[in-house]
Amino acid sequence: MKKRIAIAMGGYSSEYRISINSGNVVYKNLDRSIYEPYRVHIMQNEWFVVADDDTPYPINKSDFTVKIKDKKIQFDCVFNTIHGTPGENGLLQAYLDLVGIPQTSCGFYQAALTFNKRDLISVLKPYGIKTALNYFLNQGDEVEVEEIINKVGLPCFVKANKAGSSFGITKVKAAEDLEQAVKIALKEDDEVIIESFLDGTEVSVGVIMYKGKILALPVTEIVSENEFFDYEAKYLGKSEEITPARISKEQTKKVQNLAKLIYSKLKMKGFTRSEFIFHNDEPHFIEMNTTPGLSEASILPQQAEKAEISLPQLFGSAIEAALKVH
Repeated sequence: MKKRIAIAMGGYSSEYRISINSGNVVYKNLDRSIYEPYRVHIMQNEWFVVADDDTPYPINKSDFTVKIKDKKIQFDCVFNTIHGTPGENGLLQAYLDLVGIPQTSCGFYQAALTFNKRDLISVLKPYGIKTALNYFLNQGDEVEVEEIINKVGLPCFVKANKAGSSFGITKVKAAEDLEQAVKIALKEDDEVIIESFLDGTEVSVGVIMYKGKILALPVTEIVSENEFFDYEAKYLGKSEEITPARISKEQTKKVQNLAKLIYSKLKMKGFTRSEFIFHNDEPHFIEMNTTPGLSEASILPQQAEKAEISLPQLFGSAIEAALKVH
């Protein structure tokens, strides 16, 4: 019997189009001799399966089944490609736990933790992992410009604390621009993280569970045409992504080991992609994505290709790992 795989895509955030691209790549590349894939759109108002003729069939949320032409489909596994909420912040993972369906990404606690930049940094600090200097604000807090600049300096980055894909981020160079940057971040989230500027080479490290082992993929160097690796740079071709990164063997090993350490300490599953900046020759952790982009142009598939792992192998391994754990 072929395994019935629901490829969850879409989501409730600004990233839903990117997620649908990722989901369609998984759909196209799953081995049809082993799997029977279904495209499941998880949208704010409705969840539905999109058939090959584009007919939508509603998902029954009480058990995550679907009726297609009077046949009830029960899924064996969910391949999670949702960036942002509810697929990257733990909500979908918790729901699937409740209805007893395995899924390919990390657990609900890990998803919620890694989606919250402030909390993740706090958990990683005892392991000696270096990060930028940080200042935190909640919605409604007074923006104490002088106090913030005294702590993090200028330029600095103002970010939405719980948002993915570079939405709600501003690079602030002058004190008078800080309050406006906070307002932009608050459009995406009710918490703001302000970080000191780290000058150095930015790299991205994919870590996956592959054939039962934690594997760090080849490192990618990110050279943005813009001020930083923002939405345009990430998705609209305004960056150069160089794999393998133009860093020394020692730096490569150091950052891969660090990414694997974070993966294992947090008890991660599935695919992750962590961003670092080599500042004063030391890798400083920026953030971790637990449902990284999977379109052909995305970083993790590029890294897998350099590691001689095909997309069918990459995606199949994630499903097999999820089914084994369950």
